[in-house]
Amino acid sequence: MARIAIVTGGGSGIGRALCAGLVRGGDVVVVADADGQAAATVAGELAGAGPGTASAATVDVRDAAAVAALVDAVVERHGRLDLMVNNAGIGMGGVVEELTVAHWDRVIDVNLRGVVHGVQAAYPVMVRQGSGHVVNTASMAGLVPSPGTVPYVASKSAVVGLSLGLRAEGAAKGVRVSVVCPGVVDTPILDAPMPADLPVVPSRERIDGRAMFAAVGGGKMLAPEVMAAAVLRGIARNRAVIVAPRSARVLWRLMRLSPTLAVRLTASVLARAREQAVRNG
Repeated sequence: MARIAIVTGGGSGIGRALCAGLVRGGDVVVVADADGQAAATVAGELAGAGPGTASAATVDVRDAAAVAALVDAVVERHGRLDLMVNNAGIGMGGVVEELTVAHWDRVIDVNLRGVVHGVQAAYPVMVRQGSGHVVNTASMAGLVPSPGTVPYVASKSAVVGLSLGLRAEGAAKGVRVSVVCPGVVDTPILDAPMPADLPVVPSRERIDGRAMFAAVGGGKMLAPEVMAAAVLRGIARNRAVIVAPRSARVLWRLMRLSPTLAVRLTASVLARAREQAVRNG
């Protein structure tokens, strides 16, 4: 039976690839994004792409009422919600002493509160159904902290904790929960500038973010489609934590064995990559 799914941040990157994979698998997918045109474009591209279907919705995950209204509308139309993918997110680079509370608020509002809003809207529906799967997108930064993106690290670490706690709570109620922690993936978030309404962060402006993360990945970045395939496999296997690529899983294991060594290694790799990105920039 086709699943009924909502994917936030579905207009680009991993979210877009997940929508495509779900449609190819026969699911009914709502492509939700703050950029309504991007969501509509993806839904249009997926028309006829598989046995499943896609429709578009404009929603800013910072707006709890809007997220709840979307979930309610989907449940009213289809009678249930099987998969809620809280994928929308933003990056936030720069050293802490250059950041303001407004920078912290923005990344927490989108990356953490956006997930909370999705959970608060979808999880009670799934508890009533006695079934469903909540999938929250975090990051390797939520498993292995790194310098230069501390608000991002904080938000993604919180999403990991939220997801694992909710998984433990939801298991007895028939609700599955997974958290996705991608390594370096080639998505538009790498090219996104600082939001225009926030103060300029000098250390962020000096760095070519795409060049830096390409260097972190050894010159390679995972394609969103490859990451999405890993996520779909993880969902099918009910994985608690979905990590890809293999190099990211190796780093995660190192973090569990020796946090001091893992953080030191990550800091060293990022420092070299940052120097290279500054030169290239």
